[in-house]
Amino acid sequence: MSTTAFDAITTGYRRLPSRAILKDAGGSSFAEWTSGRSADALSTNAGADALPFQRWHRFKEAFSPELIADAVRSSPVPVRRLADPFGGSGTSALAAQFLGVQPVTIEVNPFLADLIAAKLANYRVPALLTALSRVTRKASRSRRSGSSIIRMLPDTFIEPGVKDRWLFDLSVAAEVFRLRQAIEEESDPAVARLLRVLLGGLIVGFSNAVVSGKGRRYRSSWKERRVDPKCVIPMFANAVAGAIVEITACAMRPVRTATVLQGDSRALFAGVGPIDQIVCSPPYPNSFDYTDVYNMELWMLGYLKSSRGNASLRRSTLSSHVQVSRDFDQAPRTRTLDKALRALNQVADELWDARIPAMVGAYFSDLQKLLQVSAQLLPPKGQAWFVVGDSQYANVHVQVANILAELAPAAGLRVERIAPFRSMRVSPQQSGRHMLSEDLVVFSRT
Repeated sequence: MSTTAFDAITTGYRRLPSRAILKDAGGSSFAEWTSGRSADALSTNAGADALPFQRWHRFKEAFSPELIADAVRSSPVPVRRLADPFGGSGTSALAAQFLGVQPVTIEVNPFLADLIAAKLANYRVPALLTALSRVTRKASRSRRSGSSIIRMLPDTFIEPGVKDRWLFDLSVAAEVFRLRQAIEEESDPAVARLLRVLLGGLIVGFSNAVVSGKGRRYRSSWKERRVDPKCVIPMFANAVAGAIVEITACAMRPVRTATVLQGDSRALFAGVGPIDQIVCSPPYPNSFDYTDVYNMELWMLGYLKSSRGNASLRRSTLSSHVQVSRDFDQAPRTRTLDKALRALNQVADELWDARIPAMVGAYFSDLQKLLQVSAQLLPPKGQAWFVVGDSQYANVHVQVANILAELAPAAGLRVERIAPFRSMRVSPQQSGRHMLSEDLVVFSRT
């Protein structure tokens, strides 16, 4: 290259009117960040992935930023600290900052934990510009093949793959690894983290697959549609330049600090200290391991380096899936849960995995403990907003909101309301064709 990819991209940004850039990039208040939009429904993030910071990585989640605003503004007690033990893409934490609330977030997925922390952090823009220039120059001049990294990856990842299928062409993977290695050499951990997660936002686009809410599949005619390795570094530079514009526009939001913990919320949540409100969406008991959606980012960016590490991560999630061998806790007792478990055991021969009844029981054991900790952390009248979804196996309906409502009193919580959010289609592996309910359950500490 006669000039760095960074120089070419930022020249393009300098040609745009500064007001137009900042208008598209948001601002320092919640209304400015969301462009004063009127969300069609609190239950979906439709359109939210176009907001500043949220476009850093495409993410399908259960609620919109406006749900956080609604929870904070309607709270019976002043909300100074808001916790989300299932951080996801960081919507709760980011919205809290714009609302003037201190966020506390736990996320088990290390890539997503870094993504959240990167969104919430403060930066010196000159240092970011210098780092971007340095990283793109190093990567452009590097002749590293990434062979040491490739040896750690599953065989299906890099050409020639397995059975004539692979996720990344060798030449494309080499460019990604050159960027990754240049980023790892940055001395400022916060800057390196930001650059790494922005590269992560491009990983799926560099692959031969697409990812939906339930996993990945190869693109149609993927062997004819090949990613040009020459576009990898310029696209990375473009993503970083766009993020810098957003960081600059939103630098003065009311709260600029945050607590982000990476790990198992079942182990970490009790230690976050007093909080005024909880807003979260726990994984649904649909036997799907949500870490699978981020499999490519986790491996390509070095968060996973072995099958043992992958299994350890899966065991750190709620008992909502059977994708790894684990010990399941005994189910708590409630009328609705007892009925569901009896029905599941009666149709055990029809279930695609014999561990499903144990998984469902352990799932509610996990949530029972979460409710108990929530009551310990909240002040009197403090609220916990849970977005939960039902599941179904062999036509046995698991009514999550109703079961949580039955568990709440013993945990020290009162159910204020259960509000239907939307309906979800039943996946083929769960069997049945009925729509399942997704609900908002609002608890308050008694």
